[in-house]
Amino acid sequence: MKRKLLIFLIDGIGDVAVPELGFKTPLQVARTPWMDKLAEYGWNGLLDPVEPGLACGSDVAHMSILGYDPRKYYRGRGAFESMGAGLEMKPGDIAFKSNFAYLEKETGIVKLRKADPHFGNMGPIFCEAVNDVKLPSFPHHQVTVQYAIEHRCGVRVRGPGLTDTITGTDPLKDNKLLIHCEPTANNEESRMTSKLVNELSGAFINILSEHPINKERIKQGKNPANCILLRGCSSCIEVPSIEAIHGLKSFLIAPTCIIAGIGMTLGMDLIKVPGATGDYSTDFNAKGQACIQHITSDKYDFGFCHLKAVDDAGHDKDVQKKVSSLFKHMTHTPLNLIRFITLKELMK
Repeated sequence: MKRKLLIFLIDGIGDVAVPELGFKTPLQVARTPWMDKLAEYGWNGLLDPVEPGLACGSDVAHMSILGYDPRKYYRGRGAFESMGAGLEMKPGDIAFKSNFAYLEKETGIVKLRKADPHFGNMGPIFCEAVNDVKLPSFPHHQVTVQYAIEHRCGVRVRGPGLTDTITGTDPLKDNKLLIHCEPTANNEESRMTSKLVNELSGAFINILSEHPINKERIKQGKNPANCILLRGCSSCIEVPSIEAIHGLKSFLIAPTCIIAGIGMTLGMDLIKVPGATGDYSTDFNAKGQACIQHITSDKYDFGFCHLKAVDDAGHDKDVQKKVSSLFKHMTHTPLNLIRFITLKELMK
């Protein structure tokens, strides 16, 4: 039997000791019997995804783990996020990793970078409202907005003379001023693109502020989702596929758009799993079963499964939810692995 490779990456698994858990980490507290059993039959260690001391983002880390030097290939998050959300990227396009946010219009302060923790139902409606928005100063450019997941969306701009050498508009923290997009290179393309992005940001605010859903939310005393934060501007990258480099036919299971976009860029087949949502409600068992189904088929040599809920709990600073998510991740996923692949086969 041909040897195969299967990677499960539990995003956000690391942490620090916290008083709430008796100065233990969430991983120390969580019950993980099946993962412990796998660890007994394997090698265990620590890995710096890029280099010691570099606290990199998920996109940079995943590129490096999959064998692509981010110093050589990385250009930003936007194209990955937009591709993962379903937007086609062509050379010359730029794209952004974007959040629906709450902007206090009177002060220009972004009060909440994530407009609402339960944003799913509103997201597609708001994306439809701002999709194909027209920019009077840039009549030859087309804007496409695609809903991703939770409060996130992908934004793509297509047209002449665009560049990703600009800043974003996201202040990266709550209660900070909305950023004015600026060029980061001294050329006409950067200056033009930054002006376009500022006009686009203003157009989004105007449309969303007048949307009936937001007006109703204000009447109910809720925060409106009246702003789209634009960050991680990038164009698509061209890289040799994993199959071209290693001769491995590969698949990826990753409902999180940015990770899905990376896999697609690297030539991996994106597998859609019913119930795999990339958030707290995801079907862990379905993801584990799908991994085994595809890696044991004749079609694939390499599979990669991205698990996100633990990382969400870390970002939300919810210690108990992180512990429970670790238990779910480390029960269903490795249990499926043990059921379908014997420990003897794992040790070959």
